[in-house]
Amino acid sequence: MPIYVMLSTLTDEGRKTIKEKPDRIKEVNAEVENMGAKIICQYALLGSYDFITVLEASDNEAVSKIAVELGSRGTLHTATFAAIPVDGLISKLK
Repeated sequence: MPIYVMLSTLTDEGRKTIKEKPDRIKEVNAEVENMGAKIICQYALLGSYDFITVLEASDNEAVSKIAVELGSRGTLHTATFAAIPVDGLISKLK
């Protein structure tokens, strides 16, 4: 399945939510998995973004739907990127 990297930035409302209920992070991850993606790993970040999530989804449309659903809640903004395994890239370049 294709791999995607999602960078997330919390809004003021999102920061308030996780301050009051830190477990909400895991609840949202479960919701993402119920939407058809598999979370491979996730890290909290320091800097311009608050989280990086690596996930598998069936296609661009599926991961776009997830990004729209999460963004529509008003608690975060996302930037999502398709990730290509380096070995696959090297193979295509040969």
